[in-house]
Amino acid sequence: MALPMLKDDHWLLPEGIEEILPDDAERLERLRRDVLDLFGVWGYRLVVTPLIEFIDSLLTGTGHELDIQTFKLIDQISGRLLGVRADMTPQVARIDARYSKSGVPTRLCYLGTVLHTINDRLETSRSPMQVGAELYGHSGAASDLEIIRLALEMLAVAGVQGVHLDLGHVGIYRALAEDAGLDPRAERELFEILQCKAKPEWNELLATMATERAAANRLAALMDLNGGLDILTEGRRRLMGARPAVLEALGELETVAAALTAKFPGLPIHFDLAELRGYHYQTGIVFAAFVPGYGREIARGGRYDEIGRIFGRARPATGFSADLRVLLRLSSLEYESSAPHGPIFAPANDDPDLNDKIRDLRAAGWVVIQELPGQTAAAADMGCPRQLERVQGAWQVTTVSA
Repeated sequence: MALPMLKDDHWLLPEGIEEILPDDAERLERLRRDVLDLFGVWGYRLVVTPLIEFIDSLLTGTGHELDIQTFKLIDQISGRLLGVRADMTPQVARIDARYSKSGVPTRLCYLGTVLHTINDRLETSRSPMQVGAELYGHSGAASDLEIIRLALEMLAVAGVQGVHLDLGHVGIYRALAEDAGLDPRAERELFEILQCKAKPEWNELLATMATERAAANRLAALMDLNGGLDILTEGRRRLMGARPAVLEALGELETVAAALTAKFPGLPIHFDLAELRGYHYQTGIVFAAFVPGYGREIARGGRYDEIGRIFGRARPATGFSADLRVLLRLSSLEYESSAPHGPIFAPANDDPDLNDKIRDLRAAGWVVIQELPGQTAAAADMGCPRQLERVQGAWQVTTVSA
């Protein structure tokens, strides 16, 4: 009887799912600790959200894009549809809505792996390690500024260099769309074209809409309103006649930009009034951090005051998130090994004095690898430049001879 052939692909992982080997895993863990320590000294407290939830809870208040990115399965206990988290931000918003004290600003942070059904055009991974911070219970420039500053400090702690910042405000497009009397379908069509920065299609669609010419012209101007600080002055001129919310949004951007320039004099800041990241749930200032040579944002965030409404408390909120693995890849930091002088090899000996010596060395931060009975690999084979030997009746650390 012929034996069944064994498959030779048992080591394969699904596309976009990776394993992390010891050297990189150690660097990733060091970065994780550094970032969470930074959040902690700013007053942001760590929360741990569920990996999997009922789908109607997990996707409540989120956009269609997150629905597409969410893996779904049936719960064998309840029979209900479950989803694996693709974004932790809505989960943290629910925690704030449920447990925070009324009238008290709440600062929360999180870090964990999320799962996406589809990878994006630059990142092949479908399992980012999402890290972020959220500030609830305060509206206004001060909390927007704090969150942006914390995001920039996180990038500095991660050793990411050459950062420049993009600022926008989704309230401008919302107000202009309302001025123009756009129905939901037209607003959605314009939104899609705006994200593609397709100016001919943008102007063509505006020309076909039955809306006041001045309102259409203000919408048309959005495509051109990107650049340096002078864009805000030009925006006031070209968007004149819009409802007050537009001028208020431009003022918020100017206030935040001035404060950031004072705190980070060398930070390049770019304005894009047509930038609508997170448009389906963001309500105010939005921002993204970029570095040269990497074709997408490395951190993003903004204000989303309405996200908690579905949970019963629509508190003001602003926050940001990033992928810790991407930050590590772009980092200029050289993390030292946790065993900078190499591990110490200990023989397979049950001598109480040896056990005491090993315990003391480990307590002092040394890595000690003890030989297993019957193993043939010696200290050098185990990558240990030092070993424990009995010298004049006492266990001492000695150098392994070449």
